[in-house]
Amino acid sequence: MLLKNITGMVTENSFRWFMSLSLSCRCQTLPMAVWRSNMLLEKAVAMQFVKENTNVVMSFHECGGNVGDDVCIPLPHWVAEIGRSNPDIFFTDREGRRNTECLSWGIDKERVLRGRTAVEVYFDFMRSFRVEFNEFFEDGIISMVEVGLGPCGELRYPSCPVKYGWRYPGIGEFQCYDQYMLKSLRKAAEMRGHSFWARGPDNAGSYSSHPHETGFFCDEGDYDGYYGRFFLNWYSQLLINHGDLVLSLAKLAFEGSCIAAKLPGIHWWYKTSSHAAELTAGFYNPCNRDGYIAIAAMLHKHGAALNFACAELQFLEQLEDLQEALANPQGLVWQVLNAAWEACITVVSENAFVCHDRVGYNKILENVKPVNDPDGRHFSSFTYLRLTPLLMERQNFMEFERFVKRMHGEAVLYLQV
Repeated sequence: MLLKNITGMVTENSFRWFMSLSLSCRCQTLPMAVWRSNMLLEKAVAMQFVKENTNVVMSFHECGGNVGDDVCIPLPHWVAEIGRSNPDIFFTDREGRRNTECLSWGIDKERVLRGRTAVEVYFDFMRSFRVEFNEFFEDGIISMVEVGLGPCGELRYPSCPVKYGWRYPGIGEFQCYDQYMLKSLRKAAEMRGHSFWARGPDNAGSYSSHPHETGFFCDEGDYDGYYGRFFLNWYSQLLINHGDLVLSLAKLAFEGSCIAAKLPGIHWWYKTSSHAAELTAGFYNPCNRDGYIAIAAMLHKHGAALNFACAELQFLEQLEDLQEALANPQGLVWQVLNAAWEACITVVSENAFVCHDRVGYNKILENVKPVNDPDGRHFSSFTYLRLTPLLMERQNFMEFERFVKRMHGEAVLYLQV
């Protein structure tokens, strides 16, 4: 059981309070997100207080501007400087708008970052962290390293940016219009013998569109035609290639330690034929194709655990807005977890939404520690998001303490809700 702070930023006072609270409610592991700008401060504070297991997250993305973000941690200044002269290092939508949350996967192997490729920058950061915190690894205090693979640290395209007008349950937009991604698309189209396919779909709607409003994602739409299948194969394969490349270097940098990768739970429009919101995010998972098997195989190749933020998603099915969005959290959870179990991957999880009540906690427990699974499958760990003033209110914290005890297998007596 892990407890995560609200901001991800570290100061000595907040760290001291956070550690004492974590120990008081018997949370076993401390998650810590690491950005280059605060790594040395985190080491100075951690040297004094971290004596228990710690999970760290290698953060190669910008923090701020998304749901749940209440601090702003931009990409390093030197990256922003390069971006001003070469904005194609960032993901770009059809209208030419740049997304500075993270670097485009088109430059994974392009030497455009002061003579280095993007993956070399990621590897140098991971290797520096491994050397700087060597004693924590040697003593087994750092027990897992989650490797950031995209926006919010998740393996996905930044297809739903709020700052460019996306609102739930919009389908999002493809992010493949920087010069490096387009060069890759041209090469793939030429190899296929159809150079005129070197373009993104021109009928895929906008960020907040619904599938039936577009010619690409509607039932029997272009997504399932010859060009659509070619484009979606290319788009999704770049996502898998990026994860494969970065995790191979993470495995090298953190040899002997468990590594993990995070997937989002994109459950809206799951009941439609195209699964449009998944497609724009890079998951080629329409109703006639399983888009998660290849991702699970890639994670298995590197011995990486899957962090899937899904522990309470099934509880949300009754909400009216999910019904209107033809969402199916339960179906998505079942599909992703089965792909992971079949690939023999360790699964960890966290809650996708704020939870303070017993009903929500019971749903988390039901999913994390299923009682009647014939194969005895269960999640390896669970991270609770987030530590807020609301959680600290007396009744809420009492419920949280009971939840933690039950997570540890203790019998808890209380009145039924």
